Formats: sequence, C-alpha cells, structure tokens
Amino acid sequence: MKIVIEELQDGEEERIIIKCREMSDELLRVLALLKSQGALIAYDGNEIHRIQPKEIYYIEVVDNRTFLYCADKVLESKQKLYELESCLFNSDFLRVSKSVLLNLSKIKSMSPALNGRFEATLGNHEKVIISRQYVRDLKKILGI
Repeated sequence: MKIVIEELQDGEEERIIIKCREMSDELLRVLALLKSQGALIAYDGNEIHRIQPKEIYYIEVVDNRTFLYCADKVLESKQKLYELESCLFNSDFLRVSKSVLLNLSKIKSMSPALNGRFEATLGNHEKVIISRQYVRDLKKILGI
C-alpha cells in the first residue's frame, strides 16, 4: 500500500482519496478510524460510547473479551487487542503483556517485581504488571 500526502494550496479543502481494487477488512478498519476522528467505540451494556484514547488507563483481554479501563468505568470493545494496538500505534499506548495495552501517560509510579517484571501504579491507583519481555521496550521509551 502506498501513502501519498500533499500540502494544500491556499483555499483548497482537505480531502482523503482512497484508490483500491477491492475493500479489504483492513481498509474498512482504517476508514472507521478516520470517521471516528480518533475516538474508539466501546459498550456499556446496551449503551454505545465514543471514547478518546487519552481517557483510557489500560486495555485488557479477559476470557476473549476486550475491556477498556477508564478512571471511573470499564467499557467493552468489540475489537481484538491487536486491532486496538494498530489503531493506537504512535500514541502513548504500549503492549506490556500478551493481554494488556498500557497508556504510558497514566503511569504514576513503577517498581521492580519478581522475575524481571515491573509493576506500574496508575493514576487511578490500579496496578498493572509489565511482563519481563516488554520491560526493555518500556525502559527504552521512558528513557530509564
């Protein structure tokens, strides 16, 4: 896939043009993300919410269900963790275990845990374990 970005001339309107042979699932996800303007769609029972990534503390998969943990509520997403990771690429989110994406901007403190793991305490006082295979990436991003 080739991506072309051009600067606008004075008076031109911003637009997105997509040329494709057929609409793939990946392309449909990209279009949905563009239409949502960066917001994620999440559910609380029968209620549908548009939630900004900055409101999410972490995302976790439990029993094949994806949950978004916010300051005062937990919402469910229909997307798989790898799809959310792709949507949140180049943001403050980092995979810290097989089942968790962590919003690095919500970390209040960190401390070493057993077997080379780390434990992050978030602004909402929840604790998230960072698996040892992801600790190196975390240290590199945080500069420690």
